[in-house]
Amino acid sequence: MTMPENSGSGVGVLDKAAQILDCLEAGPASLSQLVEATGLARPTAHRLAVALTHHRLVSRDVQGRFMLGARLGELSNSVGEDRLLAVAEPVLNQLRNATGESSQIFRRQGDWRVCVASAERPIGLHDTIPVGTQLSMKAGSAAQVLTAWEDRPRLLEDLHQARFSATTLAAVRRRGWAQSTGERERGTASVSAPVRSPAGKVIAAVSIAGPMERLGRQPGRLYAEAVCEAAASLTEALRSS
Repeated sequence: MTMPENSGSGVGVLDKAAQILDCLEAGPASLSQLVEATGLARPTAHRLAVALTHHRLVSRDVQGRFMLGARLGELSNSVGEDRLLAVAEPVLNQLRNATGESSQIFRRQGDWRVCVASAERPIGLHDTIPVGTQLSMKAGSAAQVLTAWEDRPRLLEDLHQARFSATTLAAVRRRGWAQSTGERERGTASVSAPVRSPAGKVIAAVSIAGPMERLGRQPGRLYAEAVCEAAASLTEALRSS
């Protein structure tokens, strides 16, 4: 049975793609099920579903069925960015004061992680990461956190050429925080923990970063508790806002 046809936007290809996404909202579907639900011709449904997969708006499950993709979740999470930034400053300032190191919040944007908020040390500005800085998703404790709770297909893709391993990410999930020493940049260290949306999804990483000569080779031993407390404060603020 085909889905009822809504008033179109006048851009046919977008309307048809939206039909596919609307269908997948109910759960994974085979190509035949997409054709039946949308009323689209089989070649058209296949072409659009594959194109949406390329842009990560659609993905495949283990049975090869089409399902909503991770990119939709990322776009949805970005809606909460203003709320996150609104509550970030006092938490980052407290974290900086407690550790003596600059603190940051990173969000994932595609293949990069972007610093969206920071609290700088009053001295040693060369240690800070300015807002807007784009860093690799292949190295660093914040990258570990933003990767560790991804769905399995994306996680495996992210591990390609990464400086950390699946074993490292398993440890991050188990203990709830990540550390790195010299992983992204020689001589630097960092500790990060996940910030979660009210639905429980990891939407950001809160971090401290500085030179290894101050943080040491096991920075988590000294600072994981403070960073996790900051992450919990941000998560709670988002839940109650």
